[in-house]
Amino acid sequence: MLSDEAIYKKILKSIVEHQLPPGARLPEDKLSEAFGRSRTSIRKVLQRLALERIVTIEPNKGAHVNRPSEQEAQEILDSRIMLEPLLIPEIMKYWSKANSKYFRAMLKEEKQAEANEDQAALIQLTAQFHYELAALSDNSVMADFIQQLCYRSSLIIAVFGSRHSVSCDCGDHLELIELMDNEQNKQAQDWMKQHLIHIKSSLKLGVSDGQKINFQQLFANSE
Repeated sequence: MLSDEAIYKKILKSIVEHQLPPGARLPEDKLSEAFGRSRTSIRKVLQRLALERIVTIEPNKGAHVNRPSEQEAQEILDSRIMLEPLLIPEIMKYWSKANSKYFRAMLKEEKQAEANEDQAALIQLTAQFHYELAALSDNSVMADFIQQLCYRSSLIIAVFGSRHSVSCDCGDHLELIELMDNEQNKQAQDWMKQHLIHIKSSLKLGVSDGQKINFQQLFANSE
């Protein structure tokens, strides 16, 4: 029997890989049957996804995959372009060899996901890199806000992006780590801004409606 965490990851992966497209309904009863878990467990997972703005839950209508608009996609990326470079000086105050080692290890996971062509894992890992980096600053409010923007960006990249949106085509995170290791504050800020601009420019705005979902087939062998 799968844990709530495993169910969360499977649903998120299916959303990121467009097996569950934007607007797709997520009926608790069908998901419960597919995973062999209670509707209460499924509801907890959907509530977590809703908190991350990946799923929308409407009273008396249930849950469905969030459908970000083109305007929302642009506004979220524009917000990140404005805010994340501003946090670099604060992050630099607390940057250490231990931090560098930790984020370099994360980059190895990114590279492995890219080599495996695991788009879902790559989107998750690149978002994690950004919000954990922001968490090093002394501004917890801003860091929490950026974390939410990263969650929402993950869905936007899944919907409007391509492999170029999370690959080294948009800038290798290692370049940023090396700039920070060398205390090149201004260059690190410029790198972050250009990195996010490249991600925004890689988006292919406009998305078609999804197909009918067979949850039993999609989540086969999930017990």
